[in-house]
Amino acid sequence: MFGFNYYTPTKVVFGKGTENEVADLVKEFGGKKVLVHYGGGSVVRSGLLKRVTDKLEEAGIPYVTLGGAVPNPHLGLVYEGIELCKKEGVDFLLGVGGGSAIDSAKAIGYGVANEGDVWDFYDYKRKATGCLPLGVILTIAATGSEMSDSSVITKEEGLVKRGYSSDYARPKFAIMNPELTMTLPDYQTACGCTDIMMHTMERYFTNGGNMEITDALAEGLLRTVKKNALILNENPMDYDARAEVMWAGSLAHNGLTGCGNDGGDWMTHKLEHELGGLYDVAHGAGLAAIWGSWARYVYKDCLPRFKKFAINVMDVEEVGSDEEIALCGIEAMEEFYRTIHMPTNLRELGVKPTEEELALMAKKCAIGVGGEKGSAKVLNEEAMLAIFKASM
Repeated sequence: MFGFNYYTPTKVVFGKGTENEVADLVKEFGGKKVLVHYGGGSVVRSGLLKRVTDKLEEAGIPYVTLGGAVPNPHLGLVYEGIELCKKEGVDFLLGVGGGSAIDSAKAIGYGVANEGDVWDFYDYKRKATGCLPLGVILTIAATGSEMSDSSVITKEEGLVKRGYSSDYARPKFAIMNPELTMTLPDYQTACGCTDIMMHTMERYFTNGGNMEITDALAEGLLRTVKKNALILNENPMDYDARAEVMWAGSLAHNGLTGCGNDGGDWMTHKLEHELGGLYDVAHGAGLAAIWGSWARYVYKDCLPRFKKFAINVMDVEEVGSDEEIALCGIEAMEEFYRTIHMPTNLRELGVKPTEEELALMAKKCAIGVGGEKGSAKVLNEEAMLAIFKASM
């Protein structure tokens, strides 16, 4: 195992009706004027946005609003939010929605707190020295952005999708009411469950350091999400299943399931970023479409971990060679994806890249990771291209 730092400063307020505590929490963390940042119509149609702004008004907290955050949130809206915050004297951000609104809010926070172009951070040209404080009201269990240090933004010019991580952007509080996720389409719920599992699987399939307790936490989380994703596939209104998935989403990406290892592999995410940037696909669906091809490319170099995953997470019987067990685990994972109506290849995802586009995605991915990356197996541009081709 490796040494590690574990930092989770976010105050979690979990349960039914917790969105009603928003004004008290903003005050607790020093907010004097708030930017309420959200996505599309669901927050408006459900009445959540009005309930939130009513609570701020009742508490005498001035605010401005900025909607429009979309899946694979855009840099252009981030720039708009930065200018609005500076113009209005905003000192606190409130992201209302899923990972897109939260990630966009984090990027706005970087842009207000630092001079220069906020894209520099996502382009790895410099590091942030601060971020405007933010809180979140979560409506989609998926990205874990409500407790993580991460955010992902897409630059429209060139369709470049990049992530940046800094403890400055960890939310001060996260309001998590599982009932708020009940209006989601089944497809988005399944995408969220896929993303949650992938955040832990990226940390699980490593060749650098492991801890028994971290493995047990990771495997338990994966089994829990798998079980409850199947429940929600049949009964989307099951509150307890919603609650299990929502809490798992936060634990999957706040660093807990990576304690003691080398930081994780992350190449499935990096490969999907290129799919999301070029085709604007749902993130969870893109991950499911690419994972099987990635796994078959790398499993021999990380065989003990794939065997352990097959037995402890996917309930594969310990019969046959280690390689046979590992492959059965990969197949079982893909069958789970199909059961919750997730794609297992690019054709099922609904995209048909040309040879030139496959090569472009591999090239951009290699540039984005600095040439090569991976822990289960280090991948270079040639390997990335092979995985993209296999996923066809």
